[in-house]
Amino acid sequence: MNLRPEEISSIIKEQIKNYENKVELTDTGSVLKVGDGIASVYGLENAMAGELLEFPGEVYGMALNLEEDMVGAVMLGSDQGIKEGDIVKRTGNVVSVPVGDALVGRVVNALGQPIDGKGPINTDKFRPVESEATGIIARKSVHQPLETGIKAIDAMVPIGKGQRELVIGDRQTGKTSICIDAILNQKGKDVICIYVAIGQKRSTVAQLVNTLEKGGAMDYTIVVSATASESAPLQFLAPYAGVAMGEEFMFNGKHVLIVYDDLTKHAVAYREMSLLLKRPPGREAYPGDVFYLHSRLLERAAKLSDDLGGGSITALPIIETQGGDVSAYIPTNVISITDGQIYLTPELFYAGIRPAVDPGISVSRVGGSAQIKSMKKVAGPLKLLYSQYKELAAFAQFGSDLDEDTKKRLAQGERIVEVLKQGEHQPLSVQNQVMIIHAVTNDLLSDIPVNNIQRFEKELYQFVDTNYPEIGKKILEAGDFAQELTNAINEFKKKFVIEA
Repeated sequence: MNLRPEEISSIIKEQIKNYENKVELTDTGSVLKVGDGIASVYGLENAMAGELLEFPGEVYGMALNLEEDMVGAVMLGSDQGIKEGDIVKRTGNVVSVPVGDALVGRVVNALGQPIDGKGPINTDKFRPVESEATGIIARKSVHQPLETGIKAIDAMVPIGKGQRELVIGDRQTGKTSICIDAILNQKGKDVICIYVAIGQKRSTVAQLVNTLEKGGAMDYTIVVSATASESAPLQFLAPYAGVAMGEEFMFNGKHVLIVYDDLTKHAVAYREMSLLLKRPPGREAYPGDVFYLHSRLLERAAKLSDDLGGGSITALPIIETQGGDVSAYIPTNVISITDGQIYLTPELFYAGIRPAVDPGISVSRVGGSAQIKSMKKVAGPLKLLYSQYKELAAFAQFGSDLDEDTKKRLAQGERIVEVLKQGEHQPLSVQNQVMIIHAVTNDLLSDIPVNNIQRFEKELYQFVDTNYPEIGKKILEAGDFAQELTNAINEFKKKFVIEA
């Protein structure tokens, strides 16, 4: 086949005309070694700390160690297909997660990808998982209550919007149950809830989502799950992803409640990651920055000033202790960062006092400013009577003949303990809590046998709601309800049938 010279020149001209000068400069490196979810990458001189790196096969990693001759990256997916010499590209972005209303009601992993089988999440908003906590001037002191629906907590260790209240105790003492009850109690209160599961069994997370769905709480809840079967980097990222999702709502003037379950496993995941990255170990082999790990997370919970919309993030971090040792390394770290702790003890739990809150060690550093006026009024005497009962009960074990006054106080104390018991996933409205606490602190239950108290309580709420609905309104509006409520309780007592 003979081509004429003019044809050749016309083809070349055509190609020159359509030629685009595309020179792409990408900062790339190559994998030196990979294993245990950690990759050492050579040649990424300009990589940033926390930057997302792209490995072959759409696997991503996060740059954590920036050393002189290489970058240490943790893999955010499986490292099985990655081998020595593979090309690694910089993305120029730090690790971010999708945020916004589209996430509400969904179960997502630590990268914000859906894992509930309900299709993709349609949102174009993203926030970096690591961002600086709100400054001092941008904050306001905690002054609005965030009710958990649990009598022992709302009365004695109240939580306010924007507070960080630690839930601490041995395993199987009901820590998660308290936090789930707090989420269930936010129904209809315009609070977005985020539950972050770190290092838990998948079956546990599935059960929990089921409980939230049954209680109608998934309508305002996001579940972020990094289960025990997932890699340490994903478990490490999960709480930061959760709080980034919460910040989007907070900066739009909304209130958020976030539960980190639990930060002990979070610290363990970080320790595993740090040791594999060859960072020097410190006390108990945790890296030196394990305090900063949790402080930069919990400091992002805040109550914003009115100029910034007045939104808030309230954090309930959970810490699991071993043998009740609150003075261990991680528990003391987190206690020093938070604004109080709810301490749960196995002794109370096995004695049938549930929730097993120990009012002696539990404290809220926000106190009465996070309670409505009516609750503040009845909760004051409750704490005093409870602590006096505890002391008396300890002495009463030794002596048999007690004077009348002591017997009366012991009887009242037993009724206080009974009143503070509460079933799982049965949060109470604040006006009902005030009613029963008023009854027990004013010694109106002395003629009701202890085994009848729970039934008395339930029937009292129904009686007051039906016959005296204005009492509930007065409690909420901080009116003077004491005499009316006392009269109503006395009237109900005449109708109440005591069962043997």
